[in-house]
Amino acid sequence: MDLKRVPITIPEGCNVILGQSHFIKTAEDLYEAIITGCPHAKFGIAFCEASGPCLIRVEGNDTGLKKMAAETAMSLGAGHSFIIVLRDAFPINVLNAVKNCQEVCRVFCATANPLEAIIAESEQGRGILGVIDGFPPKGVETEADGRARRDFLRKIGYKR
Repeated sequence: MDLKRVPITIPEGCNVILGQSHFIKTAEDLYEAIITGCPHAKFGIAFCEASGPCLIRVEGNDTGLKKMAAETAMSLGAGHSFIIVLRDAFPINVLNAVKNCQEVCRVFCATANPLEAIIAESEQGRGILGVIDGFPPKGVETEADGRARRDFLRKIGYKR
């Protein structure tokens, strides 16, 4: 078995959600979850089918983001994985709906940070072992850092 790092390019102003699912209707159900929960969001979804024709199934409401999701899914090449490329919304706006989709087995990450997927490859195929999301910590927050964090969350409307 070989281990590989696959960098995932995230377009400026976008976030991605990377996960694992188990059924061909994943792409359509994730589309419905996102559009219902956050109708103003622009997104592309790609799902790697792991049996039958083994195609990358694509849904979304933005041609460029659908293309980006499909290209990323192809570079990952991991059966039953999915990627959502999201613009004009944050993952927090749709993450519970994604996790509650009955086909979703796990979510590896939801991020706008630099991202790498760790892929295992065998004679049978490829699978995602995990991700490297962003950078390592530089220290522990000070009181001033904590105040700035709390102020920021209130400024952007996520806390009162």
